[in-house]
Amino acid sequence: MPDLLLFLGAAMALTLAPGPDNLYVLTRGIAQGRGAGLVAAAGFCSGLIFHTALAVLGFAALIRTYPPAYHALQYLGAAYLAYLGVRTLRSATTGIALASGETVPTAVPPKRIYWQSVLANMLNPKVTLFFIAFLPQFVQPRAGHVPFQMLVLALVFIVQAFVIFSAIALFSGAVGGWLRRRRTTSVHLNRLAGCAFIGLGVRMALPE
Repeated sequence: MPDLLLFLGAAMALTLAPGPDNLYVLTRGIAQGRGAGLVAAAGFCSGLIFHTALAVLGFAALIRTYPPAYHALQYLGAAYLAYLGVRTLRSATTGIALASGETVPTAVPPKRIYWQSVLANMLNPKVTLFFIAFLPQFVQPRAGHVPFQMLVLALVFIVQAFVIFSAIALFSGAVGGWLRRRRTTSVHLNRLAGCAFIGLGVRMALPE
């Protein structure tokens, strides 16, 4: 079996590196609270199951060897993140009007946050390429059962990612709760989140 402790350390370092997933959890937690951040974390980690299946079954190699498929997923994922950003910006200006005349942005339902996160993760081809480039480095071919070893490594990665994403969600939720003491701050936080999602989409579309 592979060295799980070494793999865990490397996986944690990579998960903590800024990327679309943890930045989405961060902005969602700040804009809507720790519950929304935790749901987003669960959605992204659920999406990793899809990439695990592609890597273990060998389909991920097809994406790597066929550039049009990679770029199609890349631009589709970028467009989806930009779409989420636009929707978030619109919700900041078309929220619920209070008696005081202030407007509170409409909260995104947890179910929608979850599936948005799952789809955003699945449409990120860089995650697929990461899995097929990273996991094999810790596989020991002489031990046999290579697909099983990759599956174990992927599960370890998913669990540690959920723990780290959850910590980010709790932290960002606490910060967001402090910022949202003024009702009008929610509007600005949603605008910030919308701009962040659009920025993530642009970043995903750009070449390496």
